Amino acid sequence: MTDQNEPNITNQKSSKENEIDYIQLTKTIWSSRKKVIKIMLIFIGVGVIIALLTPKVYTASTTFVPQTKDSKVGGSLGGLAAIAGINLGGMGGNSGISPELYPQIINSIPFQLELLQTYLTIEGQAEKVTYADYYANIRKPGVLAYIKKYTIGLPGIIISAIRGKPKPVTLSGPAQEHQVLVITLEEDRLIQQLIDQITLQVLDEDGYLTISANMPEAIASAELAYRVEELLQQYVIDFKIQKSKEQLTYIKARYFEAEEKFKTVQRKLANKRDHNQNISKAIAKTSTEILEDEYNLIYGVYSELAKQLEAQHLQVTEDTPVFTVLRPVTVPLVRSKPKRAMIVVIWALLGVVVGVGMVFRRTFVLEMKEKWNK
Repeated sequence: MTDQNEPNITNQKSSKENEIDYIQLTKTIWSSRKKVIKIMLIFIGVGVIIALLTPKVYTASTTFVPQTKDSKVGGSLGGLAAIAGINLGGMGGNSGISPELYPQIINSIPFQLELLQTYLTIEGQAEKVTYADYYANIRKPGVLAYIKKYTIGLPGIIISAIRGKPKPVTLSGPAQEHQVLVITLEEDRLIQQLIDQITLQVLDEDGYLTISANMPEAIASAELAYRVEELLQQYVIDFKIQKSKEQLTYIKARYFEAEEKFKTVQRKLANKRDHNQNISKAIAKTSTEILEDEYNLIYGVYSELAKQLEAQHLQVTEDTPVFTVLRPVTVPLVRSKPKRAMIVVIWALLGVVVGVGMVFRRTFVLEMKEKWNK
């Protein structure tokens, strides 16, 4: 009986010791509450300063749906073309860009270079300025940015100073002779910043996309978001109808050539008929018949090219993607950052954690010293 009761007695002792430990911890925190409160107040003060020094950020967004079409012309359009005597069979358009690749377009260098030239409405400026001009000459970093640069970013500054600035790349000769794209160090810095300010969310399951743009001013953020949407849609359209437009250009050139030849032969035939109107010689009739045959041949080519030209116009229209805007860009009324109340609360909680940690650290050190002395 004694052996069976010994485990129960041991468990009761351990549970009592745990209860005593929890009580002791609570007493320790309560006895040092003033110290914890002081540390918390210090952290709250730091949080308030950071919240006030953090620059304002406004976020504008838009949501749209890319409408995909069948790559083959058909339906009512094909029926109308058939009535007009135009054969659209086998004139399917090339496939478009998948929405999953849209982020790659936005992050591409040519796309970003065009965005750098976006004109923005900036408070205090009489006229609109480009994004590049705003961040290069007008926008000044705040106090918090300088503090971060020379505290957290100090190792990076030292490493950059040791490595030295990268040398700019220059290409000799006219720019059109080179197939590579060269950007300056300033453009590279602005592009990296621009990438951080633009967000593209592709919800493939729901079939829509959301573009967001962050700027220090509300109107500028809306203008930047609208330009991203407009430029992205233009890139997708140009890619989708590239083949159709090239075919249209080729057919249009051949059509104008045939039209010129047709008008020339038409004038020659009219002059020949007028000249031979009262002449009944066989040689005159033969020369007129030769011109008539040439006229009929060129007219057939000209007529066929006219049909192909009209069909290709229809094909370009059919291949052009359509984007349905579900939520247009609007100027934000409230800033998205900083969330000052949240910053202060987080710093207050951090202060409590640090204060409690310091109290337990002091208690732990004292216990270790007592055990060491014993």
